[in-house]
Amino acid sequence: QYIPVQIVDNISRSLVTNSYGQISPYTELDIAFEVQGRLEKGALEMKPGTTFKFNELLYKVNSEEMFYTLSARKAQLSNLLIAILPDIELDYPEEFDKWQKFIQQISPTDFLPAFPPIGSEKEKMFITAKGVMTEYLNIKGSEARMSKYLFLAPFNGYVVDVYSEPGSIINPGGRIARVANIDNMEVKLPVPTSLFDKFKKKGKVVFFDSENQAIGTGKIIRSSSMVNSNTQSIDMFYSIKPYPGKTILSGQYVTAEIDNLISEKMCVVPTTAVKRETVYILKNEQLIEKKVNIIGSKQDSLFIDGLHDQDTLLLEYIEPNEKI
Repeated sequence: QYIPVQIVDNISRSLVTNSYGQISPYTELDIAFEVQGRLEKGALEMKPGTTFKFNELLYKVNSEEMFYTLSARKAQLSNLLIAILPDIELDYPEEFDKWQKFIQQISPTDFLPAFPPIGSEKEKMFITAKGVMTEYLNIKGSEARMSKYLFLAPFNGYVVDVYSEPGSIINPGGRIARVANIDNMEVKLPVPTSLFDKFKKKGKVVFFDSENQAIGTGKIIRSSSMVNSNTQSIDMFYSIKPYPGKTILSGQYVTAEIDNLISEKMCVVPTTAVKRETVYILKNEQLIEKKVNIIGSKQDSLFIDGLHDQDTLLLEYIEPNEKI
């Protein structure tokens, strides 16, 4: 029986490996409010698939009662300051103008202006004793709470799902809708365990669509710390940045061509030459079993190292016998 052989020629190569994954948003979050009330429509009709821009008003909670209560408290603060203005003019004449200007700036429909700087410890004690500082801070707290009646878009994105419609009464923490970021996408790709360390250190990616057209590039964001029980590989997560004029969509399947930039001495052998990471070489007219390291594969060939140049490799893995 005759067995074909190959003279080993190790060459430095940069391997390219293909993998398959699905595009998903890097960020998804649920819209919820910290306050209770009647839900109202924002600037858009929020339905699954609706897109929105950063800082657009997506939802609001009816705050009419809160608004009028806050306006009344600002009017009370003005009355409180007007009542003590004669005492300020008498005891602190040099501070009178600033407090008068502060009163003029208070509007029931606007946010409170900045609190005037206190000129002395005596003035501070007087203002505090009259309850001005306490009332001012209480109103500022209510103004901060007013912002919780609005939900502005935290990024450019789209609506994934809607759980409540305008007109319904919502409770604090209740889910209103789920939104996703369209500016930052990622792809999960399975990588063989034997290449994990090298991919993690040097990996980069070119993504192709179903028509084998290059649509973007990516780099490693993070990697799993455990082996995927279904694929027996390690899941690595890559960013994806589309090429100019190309569109990427959440849920789209892509093929990733991973150039792991491995430049090592290796040889290419047919898959029939390797079994359980061992091969046979012919040396001094004897067959010798030798362990090799499988670096990668391509169709019916394997990339291996562990052999020396000019080794004579059997191209079929066959146990030695007298017929060979």
